[in-house]
Amino acid sequence: MEKDFFVHPNALVESENIGAKTRIWAFAHVLKGAVIGEDCNLCDYVFVENEVKIGSRVTIKNGISIWDGLEIEDDVFLGPNAAFTNDMFPRSKRHSGNYLKTLLKKGASVGANATILCGITLGRYCLVGAGAVVTKSIPDFALVTGNPARFRYWVSRTGEKLQFDANNCAVDSENNKYKLLKATDPKETDRVIEA
Repeated sequence: MEKDFFVHPNALVESENIGAKTRIWAFAHVLKGAVIGEDCNLCDYVFVENEVKIGSRVTIKNGISIWDGLEIEDDVFLGPNAAFTNDMFPRSKRHSGNYLKTLLKKGASVGANATILCGITLGRYCLVGAGAVVTKSIPDFALVTGNPARFRYWVSRTGEKLQFDANNCAVDSENNKYKLLKATDPKETDRVIEA
């Protein structure tokens, strides 16, 4: 059967669970159990472990390892050398196999050299700045930067800073509409939804 995805001759791809139009470039290694969606781009020196699920239209730039416990939804962007973990207390030669789950929701973007600790969720269309160290979950449409990563402002699907009016509504350059929901309980946080 002819493959409907591209694998560079210098890549090692053991999985057959790869969607149409996906491109896997030189020196990438995809283990047998990995599942990769359609129209993805895995650049040079990407490593994908067995128990990983990657959605469609995902871009994984050079030098990234995707470990067991990580799930990536559709339309996610991972900048060069972003780092992920799957064990909060790693020790050499001690592998529990009980990896903390990390979820990157649809449209999330992670900047170059950012570090994402395990057991958290990156919300829909959130934006992690380059070099940030993310230690806790990020809400949908939030932009975070720094070490540890802190909320800076809200962004749209297109990555633009959202400017909310008196009714807590905003519109981006592609006419997508958003609503800022202010927290009423001190235990909750503000959040943005699509209107």
